[in-house]
Amino acid sequence: MRRAELCNLKITDIDSRRMMVHICQGKGGHDRNVPLSQKLLQTLRVYWRWMKPKTYLFPGTVNNWRADVPINTKVPWEACRQAAQRAGITKHVSPHTMRHCYATHLLEAGTDLRAIQMLGHAKLEDTAWYLHLSRKHLTSVTNPLDAINVSNTDDIKRSRKLQKR
Repeated sequence: MRRAELCNLKITDIDSRRMMVHICQGKGGHDRNVPLSQKLLQTLRVYWRWMKPKTYLFPGTVNNWRADVPINTKVPWEACRQAAQRAGITKHVSPHTMRHCYATHLLEAGTDLRAIQMLGHAKLEDTAWYLHLSRKHLTSVTNPLDAINVSNTDDIKRSRKLQKR
């Protein structure tokens, strides 16, 4: 999900029975559902027992006190930066980088583009952008030139200048 969608996520948006996360009023004001993994659900349950949020899954602060408001959109940025640093990643990492990596991994695992479109792209062309990121897909493509039967070079009639002597 997008960074702003994460910040505004409410406890009621987690549907553990259907294993879905409901994203309300995402980009363009559209609602959508994205799959919830079993591992993430387990982690969220541990988090919920520890934090006991009331409305927002990730509550923010008001005057440096925890409040029932969404977290600031800078919080996911800082979390990504710190996680990358702890992992020894020196490249620039952002929440949007994580979104792109997720889509690319889905694609490389064999998920079709229509299913990946759940990321919230209105047009399939926007989702298809991930195709260029996938090495697996690029290397698995059969080059149409490989299917052409080419004559044996020994059978080609040469001009007089190029004939063998």
